[in-house]
Amino acid sequence: MLRVSLLIASLVAVVGVVAGPSVAARSHAAGAAVTVTATEFHFKLSKTSVPHGSVTFTVKNAGKLPHDFKIGAKKTALVKPGKSAKLTVTLKAGKQAYSCTVPGHAAAGMKGSLKVS
Repeated sequence: MLRVSLLIASLVAVVGVVAGPSVAARSHAAGAAVTVTATEFHFKLSKTSVPHGSVTFTVKNAGKLPHDFKIGAKKTALVKPGKSAKLTVTLKAGKQAYSCTVPGHAAAGMKGSLKVS
């Protein structure tokens, strides 16, 4: 009987060690979500900081001109007025610069930085 109890306890410990990291990885993999509203010539982000890892940006163009959104060496396609686009990027801790790459837009104010912890 003691041998069976030890065997069961060992199996429970092994399952906990194997399943623990898997469960943690799945919860972290969900990532953060940020809504970006683009207008002339400004971005408004729903969050000013996010945890490092996967971040999904939903870019909504509320302006009258096409805009895009670039962060972490990735960018959306050109987003027409009234339309939206999604961009998922894996970000490391630190400050991450973002901008609109349409000529002249970043210089006019469509840029900033996001804190990644």
